[in-house]
Parts: sequence; structure tokens; C-alpha cells
Amino acid sequence: MAPSGPGSVRRRCRRVLYWIPVVFISLLLGWSYYAYAIQLCIVSMENIGEQVVCLIAYHLLFAMFVWSYWKTIFTLPMNPSKEFHLSYAEKELLEREPRGEAHQEVLRRAAKDLPIYTRTMSGAIRYCDRCQLIKPDRCHHCSVCDKVNNCVGFSNYKFFLLFLAYSLLYCLFIAATDLQYFIKFWTNGLPDTQAKFHIMFLFFAAAMFSVSLSSLFGYHCWLVSKNKSTLEAFRSPVFRHGTDKNGFSLGFSKNMRQVFGDEKKYWLLPIFSSLGDGCSFPTCLVNQDPEQPSTPAGLNSSSKNPENHQFPAKPLRESQSHLLTDSQSWTESSTNPGKGKSGKGMLCLAIWIYFIFILWPHLRHVELPGQGWNPSCDRDLCCN
Repeated sequence: MAPSGPGSVRRRCRRVLYWIPVVFISLLLGWSYYAYAIQLCIVSMENIGEQVVCLIAYHLLFAMFVWSYWKTIFTLPMNPSKEFHLSYAEKELLEREPRGEAHQEVLRRAAKDLPIYTRTMSGAIRYCDRCQLIKPDRCHHCSVCDKVNNCVGFSNYKFFLLFLAYSLLYCLFIAATDLQYFIKFWTNGLPDTQAKFHIMFLFFAAAMFSVSLSSLFGYHCWLVSKNKSTLEAFRSPVFRHGTDKNGFSLGFSKNMRQVFGDEKKYWLLPIFSSLGDGCSFPTCLVNQDPEQPSTPAGLNSSSKNPENHQFPAKPLRESQSHLLTDSQSWTESSTNPGKGKSGKGMLCLAIWIYFIFILWPHLRHVELPGQGWNPSCDRDLCCN
């Protein structure tokens, strides 16, 4: 039997209090359905075509809103995998060693094969005393979001974004279609029934929530475009070489794919399609980490293009590391000049002959541009 005391009572009360915003939003959503579908569309609208169009569009947005909100609330947060937990012997060593360099040496040995790049502000390995494990990158203890009574993290961040998007569209749609009836209310153009009061309050609520949701949704869109968590927006992640606010940014399109996945058909649906496992993330480090090899495994170290950012050499999960494939393939092709040399020579000879004998008589009076394109510069992988 679980011990009962002041602490357990407080926890129960806190759980109940966390559900209050969810219950409020659910009740507000239920009232908005009655006010819009019944009182506005069925009672107040006289045009049948307008009724049908508004009801179909409304129910589509309503269904996506409820679906994404449900997934945000009831998707459980992910826990670090077993490889981040310390062994029994390592836990005993940590208990015997005082806090300091010896304590950190034990953690460094335990973390040497883990895909972690971030450190504490003092440069130490990030370790959780409560869970007794090495913290994965971008991993923190859950902070419950009051709007959804759940921790918003890797497992449900896509659902949270879709919830904000569909709730914003829901409010904008209601405000836009309710506007003409709201104007009729003030000009006494509506019959004196209870529908007029639902129409008035419905417009005020939709307009008010549209303003707040647009700012929140815009802020999270900016976070996704920069590949930042909410905490990283206020405090930049710390790597071995120091603080780097764009350490996890891979460029706009790859940042989007990391959250929404590779298959665009799932982007607008609250179905999990994010890349990775939530424990390891590809990085784009501007400054080279002195404690790691200069290039990842499989990359030729003879590449001398100064614009290529170096990537850490620790292993990445397969679904994450393929985000870096484009850059690596460019580098590999540019660092193997001997490959296919004869084929390139024949191609150049054919182009030269074609130019001299066919194109030159027509182009000798035309001034040709002199700018070239550098194929080794992959803009999508450059840090912003």
C-alpha cells in the first residue's frame, strides 16, 4: 500500500488542478460547437448552400482540432533508453567518489560511447542524480504544459504544433463566417432569439483566441525553423567547445523534416512521423570540438573547403544520420579526384570539340557570364 501523507495529498491535488485548463478548453469547445453548428448554421443561416459549405468545413476543422488535441494530451513522454543508465558498478563508484574531478572521470568513461555532445555550463557531463542516468542531449525532466496537462517533448511535439495550427484555423474560420451575423446583431438585423447572444459571444471568443494563438503558433514555427527547444531559445546549448545557439540547426528544410518526417503526406495529420528516437540528434557545429576526430567516420579528411562545417564523430541513429547524407556525398565526391578521371576527360574533350566547331561560330559575338557554382556548398546544411 502506498504511503499516505501531506506529500501524496499535495500530488493528488496538483494532478486534479492540472486538469482544470483541459476541462475548461473542452467545455469551451463543446459550447462553440453548439453555438456555431446549431445556433448559427442551422438556426440563423437562411441559404442552404451556405449552410452546407460552412458545416462541412467546420466539421473538418473541428475533427482535426480534437484529434490533434487528444494526441497531445494522451501521448506519453519518452524516457531515455537503457544505454544512458549507469551500471551497478558505475553507481557504486559514483557513490564512493566525492563531487569533483574523480566523479566526472567516472561519468566521462560511462559516456564515451554515447551520442552526446552537450555539457553543463561548467563543462561537466550532464547527469541526473534522481534518475541516476546520463542525460541525453536536449533532455530535461518533464514540465507539464497547463494547456494540455502533459509534458510537451519529442514524442508529441508534432501533435502540439498541429493542435496550435488547427485551433488557430478553427478560430479564424469561426470569426470570418460569423462576422456578417455579428454585424447584423449590432444593426438589429437578427431576429430576437437566444441565437443572437451565442453569435455575439462566439465572435468575441474566436477573435480573442485567434490573437493569442497566432502569437504562440508563430513563436513555435520560429523554434522549428531554427531547430530550438523552448529552453534553448532562452539559454543556448553548451558543447565541449563552448556555447553555440545554432548547434542543432541543420537548415530550414532539414529542421522541418526532423519534426514532421520525410513523408509529406503525414505532415498535416496527428500521426507520429518525427525522425529519430529523442535521445540523439545530429548537430551542425561551427567550431570544431577539440576532443573529437576532425571528421565523421566515412568522410575523407583531405577536404579543404573552409565553408564545410565539421560534424561530430559519435554514432547517430540511422533515421537521424541520413539528414547529413547530402553534405557527405558532396564532400566525398569532391575529395576523390582520381575516381572516373578518364570518363571526365572524354566528356571534357567532347564538350570542347562541340564548342569549337558548332557553338563558337554562333556565340563569338556574345559576352558569356563568368560566375560559377560551387557544388560543395550545401546551403541547406549551413548553420544560420
